[in-house]
Amino acid sequence: MLPFSLVYHDGFYLPLGAHVFPGEKYRLVHERLLTTGAAAESDFIRPQTIALEDVLRVHERGYVERLIDGTLSEEEILQMELPYSKALVDATLLGCGGTLEAARLALRNGAACCLGGGFHHAHPDHGEGFCILHDVAIALARLLHDRAIERAMVIDLDVHDGNGTAAIFPPAGEHRRGSLQYGVASGSMMPSTEGVFTLSMHHQNNYPAYKPPSSLDVPLADGTDDAEYMEALEHALDAAFAHFRPQLIAYVAGADPYVEDKLGGLALTIDGLKQRDRTVFRAAQSVGAPVFSVYAGGYAMRVEDTVTIHANTVLAAAEVFSFHGATSC
Repeated sequence: MLPFSLVYHDGFYLPLGAHVFPGEKYRLVHERLLTTGAAAESDFIRPQTIALEDVLRVHERGYVERLIDGTLSEEEILQMELPYSKALVDATLLGCGGTLEAARLALRNGAACCLGGGFHHAHPDHGEGFCILHDVAIALARLLHDRAIERAMVIDLDVHDGNGTAAIFPPAGEHRRGSLQYGVASGSMMPSTEGVFTLSMHHQNNYPAYKPPSSLDVPLADGTDDAEYMEALEHALDAAFAHFRPQLIAYVAGADPYVEDKLGGLALTIDGLKQRDRTVFRAAQSVGAPVFSVYAGGYAMRVEDTVTIHANTVLAAAEVFSFHGATSC
């Protein structure tokens, strides 16, 4: 058994048809973990669909009603960049429930991994960038509402800037951004008024065009490799924890910094991405903060590579949180 729980449901499948986002990847990761013996059925927890009241703590009621009723405008659907369907909405609501379950499990057990989620481009009043509801923000808002936590950190290492997260949890205080320096962290180093500190390390010359300020942003140059990436990540984590001590960490573990990602622009290897995951989990462990991971993007030329990268996030957590975790998958 793993030293933490995995959250998964077959309903995470996103029915997208012919689309760059591999909607079947969640099922494939689940199968990979089981067939390789990296996880057992007993390691998995099946989540419930998120409650509407939890969604409405983050998203505007009018948008949510149009999303659920199927009355979004053509412009809103185009901005989502996804083919609208009730099945898509149902899968996303279930995915949001999965992220909340993972957050609760992390608070109880120290760590958890959700085989889904990471919809970090969704905004309060619209969806964009393949994301229609912001699962991580919904989960954190619920835990803050319940006073289960007072301080949280989002560590977003998807290749794309976490613009939805920054829009929902804008840092308090004056934003301080100097001239652009690749690989150098900058920002106000302040959490939002709700108590959420946001860290986004992303490919600068990539989606979205406008990147709202996070508490700490780390822009990366085209073709950043493993060594350059890890140096920037270690400095960013040191800076973040020097200014803020979270009671819970949400780790957005995008697979798209991979060198062969169709929507990427960085040059990380599969081994480099696993080292990235270890580094985040070890950092959380070192500051004594519970941590849960979600998947976000991944668009490798071969879907098998995306599956490997996502499965490796679970294996990296197993290596950090136990002395006998699996080491390959």
